Parts: sequence; structure tokens; C-alpha cells
Amino acid sequence: MLHLMKYNIIVKVKCMNVVFWPLVFPLILATFFYFALGAMEEADFETVPAAVVKEENADTVFLEFLDTMEEDESHLVEIREMTRKEALDALEQRKIEGVFFTGETISLTVAGNGIPESILQSLLESYENGKQTMELVARQNPQKLKEAADQMGAYEELIEQVSLGGQTTDGNIQFFYALIGMACLYGAFIGMDAAINIQANLSPLAARRCVTPTHKLKMILAEMLSCFLLHYFNVLILLAYLKYVLKLDFQGRLLEMLLITLAGSMIGVSMGMFVGSFGKMGEGIKVGILLGISMTGSFLAGLMSADMKYVVDRHAPLVNRFNPAAVITDAFYCINVYDDPARFGRSLVTLGVMCVGLTLASFLLIRRERYDSI
Repeated sequence: MLHLMKYNIIVKVKCMNVVFWPLVFPLILATFFYFALGAMEEADFETVPAAVVKEENADTVFLEFLDTMEEDESHLVEIREMTRKEALDALEQRKIEGVFFTGETISLTVAGNGIPESILQSLLESYENGKQTMELVARQNPQKLKEAADQMGAYEELIEQVSLGGQTTDGNIQFFYALIGMACLYGAFIGMDAAINIQANLSPLAARRCVTPTHKLKMILAEMLSCFLLHYFNVLILLAYLKYVLKLDFQGRLLEMLLITLAGSMIGVSMGMFVGSFGKMGEGIKVGILLGISMTGSFLAGLMSADMKYVVDRHAPLVNRFNPAAVITDAFYCINVYDDPARFGRSLVTLGVMCVGLTLASFLLIRRERYDSI
């Protein structure tokens, strides 16, 4: 058995299609995610250009507040004084993101609905919420006005997002959880290749193997075990790359993370073996089926959109309950965010049941094949 497993692994490692999609492609995608999401975070803190229009009876305290915010070290906003016409023209041409009108009442005009506009709106709300305080400081202790404005305009995170277990969470980590789920499902390509190579009616190599004296049960078990072992190693490489090279903050316990990746690897391989052993469809059709299943499952688990998993869980909870990519993602959430052992156990049981069912079905489909001639 070990002899068969050894050479099965050697043959698979030398096959580019089997190595690239389950191992190399997730590593490339993880790298792109890392730099793309990092660039998005940096873009959130760019200076926001805005204009201020001084009208009759302008609120001088608010003007002082804007001057203070512009001089702040964070360079959150850049304020330019303009006439009403100049400001509106600049806003229409998108040279600025918003216009503050400072009459007896203060108003903000924007031309869009994005992050810069939200920053300006938050700036105005911050001033209005502390207006009485600012006016009191301006009357009683004008030299402390800048300090008060600095405190009001401190846009650092005052509330830290943490899990129920007290661990800090990163909003972008969900993309990488879904990526691990996708990588696990990509083991289907290894499983499909194995199923094709032990059915004599599907490949010349399988025909030669079937005429050997090796018992078919032994051959099937060796293929399954070698596929599980190989893909588990692939996913472990991805996990190590995310944790130690990209420095992602996986705070869950190592043993539980290894259990998730083991179950995920097995579900991907068993799914590929089932599709590979089902029917006499061409290899290209089977690849298309597996690609459609894995990518659809990964999409519903939140790989392409951060809100997709939440939307599916809210409106069609049963879909992701049986979507292996979403179950894998949810298991990572349970140990890194929720600290929910019961839900983690349910996720592992779900993966285990699906894996056993697909593996048993694959075994029965392959084992019952008989050939009149090879």
C-alpha cells in the first residue's frame, strides 16, 4: 500500500495541471489579495479636498475648527476658501469633494456618496455635536481652542473591533478565509485525475493498471489516501504562506486550524473523485463542472464580495449550510472571531459527513466497473 501511495504521489507531483490549480494558483491569488486590499486601506486615508464659502454671519468658531483640521498632522482634509460660484463649479468638475456653507447655519453640499464625502459629513457632525463645547472654550479660554478641535477631530479608531474572545479582528481577513475554502475545493482536480486514472474505459494508463494483479480495492484506497495526503500538504503550504510570509493574523488554535484544513482537503478531493468517476463524460466537461461548483461555492462564501456570505446567510441560510466553501470559512470564523466551539463542531461534522458520503459514493462507482475487454 505504501509503495503504491509513494508512486501515486510522485506521478501527481510531476503533472502540471494537478500541481498548479490546487497549489500555485491559490498562492498567486493570496498575494494579489494581500497587495490589493493593502492598497485599498491606504487609499482610505488620502487627504480630502473641500471648499468653504463664507456667507453673512459666518460661524467663526467653525472656520477656526476647519483651519485646525487642515493644519492637523493627519492631513485629513484640505480646505480652500471660495465664492459660491467657484465652489459649485469646482464641485461639478470634481476638483473638490464637498462645499461647506458657513452662514447662521452650516451646511454641506457633496456630489457623490463615497468615502471622501462620508469623511466630510463626519467632520461636520463632529463639530455640531461639540459645538457648545467649542463655543464655551472660545469664550473662556481661546488659547485652548486648537487643543479642543484636535480632540474633536481625532479620527483614529477609538473603538477597537474585537471578537467575542477578546481578539482583535481584521475586516479583510474574511477574503482569506474564503480563499482557503476555495483552495480546499481545488483538491477536486487531484481527485478527478485519480478517478480517471483508475478506470480503464477513461484512460490508457488506467487500462494498463487494471490488468495488473493488484487488487482493485487496494488500488482505489492507495489513490484516495495519496490524494488526501498530497492536497493536505498543498493547503498547509498555503496556510503557512498566509501566516508567516504575508503575516496575516490567524489567532485560532493551531490544532483546530489543522483539523479544518484536513477536513477541507478531504472534501475537495472526494468531490473530485465523485465527479471523475460519475458517468463517461469527457475530461473537459468534468473540469467545467468542478470549476463551476468550486467557484460558485467560493463566491457564496465571500471570496469576491465581503457582503455575499452575510446576504446568503440572511436570505437563504440552507445554501451555505451545505456549501463546503462556506462551511470551511465559517469554521475559521468560529475559532478566530466568534470563539464558538459548538458551531465549530457542527462545521467539522458537516464536512465529515459530506466527505464520507462522497468518498463512499466514489468508491462504489469505481469498484463496480467491469470490462469485457481492455
